[in-house]
Amino acid sequence: MLDLFLKIFLTIFVVMDPLGAVPLFISIAGNLDEARKRATIRKAILISFVVMSVFILGGRFILGFFGISPGSFSVAGGILFFLISIDMLFGQTKRARTSSEEEGDEYLQSIAVFPLAIPYISGPGLITTIMLYAAGPTPFLQTTLMLFVSIVLCLVAMFASLSASSLILRVLGKTGVSVIERIMGLLLSGLSIQFVYEGLLKLGVLPPLPLH
Repeated sequence: MLDLFLKIFLTIFVVMDPLGAVPLFISIAGNLDEARKRATIRKAILISFVVMSVFILGGRFILGFFGISPGSFSVAGGILFFLISIDMLFGQTKRARTSSEEEGDEYLQSIAVFPLAIPYISGPGLITTIMLYAAGPTPFLQTTLMLFVSIVLCLVAMFASLSASSLILRVLGKTGVSVIERIMGLLLSGLSIQFVYEGLLKLGVLPPLPLH
């Protein structure tokens, strides 16, 4: 139980990448005053929590409705995680670009929704993570509780990271943040292969390893 919770929490934390959000947040919200920055962070965290709650509660039913087996989704999720890890290792993670027309005051008021909450915090990688665990063999109530606790803890870390973004960037510098992000990318690449392996086991493509 504890091992599964730690695995869920670690995967969500690495995919969410609170420190990696610091440069993005400064680039899109650096010109806002402190009050608007705090309001933007709170709105982004709230929206992300709502989006992820939908997939925590409905992930198992969504896969069942479309007839997607947990094994197939595990393989697909592992491939997606591997692509994300490559971007993290090469410093190209979750880039968000806007056109010049979006850079006015209206855009600044909506950055909490896009690109901060979606697709950065609650993006495809995190939604895939949630649905992978939601569709697992663990009882629904246990899985739901572990996912909610993990999500809340990671969002608290994200809130703290964004709130202290200027301080973090001054202390660690862009190089320090980049090094940490690459370490997380390396860790995620290992997790991605594990997801693919477990998916192939569930599909019966690979035989289970013999117990010694």
